[in-house]
Amino acid sequence: MKRVLVYCEGPTEETFVKKILAPALYSYEVYLSPSSCGGVSKYSIIKHDLIRYCKSDPDVVITTMLDYYRLPSRTPGMDYTGGKDIYDRVAHVEAAILEDIGEQNLIPNVMLHEFEALLFSKPECFSYCGLSSRQMRELHGIRLRAESPEHIDNGINTAPSKRIISIYPEYTKVLDGYQIAEDIGLETMRHECKHFNEWIEKLIALS
Repeated sequence: MKRVLVYCEGPTEETFVKKILAPALYSYEVYLSPSSCGGVSKYSIIKHDLIRYCKSDPDVVITTMLDYYRLPSRTPGMDYTGGKDIYDRVAHVEAAILEDIGEQNLIPNVMLHEFEALLFSKPECFSYCGLSSRQMRELHGIRLRAESPEHIDNGINTAPSKRIISIYPEYTKVLDGYQIAEDIGLETMRHECKHFNEWIEKLIALS
């Protein structure tokens, strides 16, 4: 059994790892456990935490579940403007973080653009929230206008979570976010979200 610690942003991601990712990967003999950092403010804090985790037990793989939308500007690679699309840019940031921290048991992963993007993998599942037909059409429209859920951008008012809240102000990240994700299912999220799927494949390969 390969042990993997997932360094994530908060209770929403922690719940997602515990209740959805961990059970799914257990069958591959990969044991996931989350560790919430309580929100991201400075890259220096992220770096300190990751180095500490990596060095505390070299047999444990440390990975991250951090939102591209919220990464501090001083995060390595964030000033990169090259590349064809967002997948190139996020891959550059992950490689830069790995080079900066320099620990072999680290797998950096940055979510595009945040956890809530995964929920647009199947907007029908927002029906759990009892939304009106108009609200459901608006959520479907957001998904249809984007190349993929991961392409829904990271503007201060247009990030996935901001779009959800503008349509459904009562949205709660932990309760609604988890329930919608569970209804969607991991396989659908993997199919719809290329970068997210690549991360899951890296974790499965650890077995």
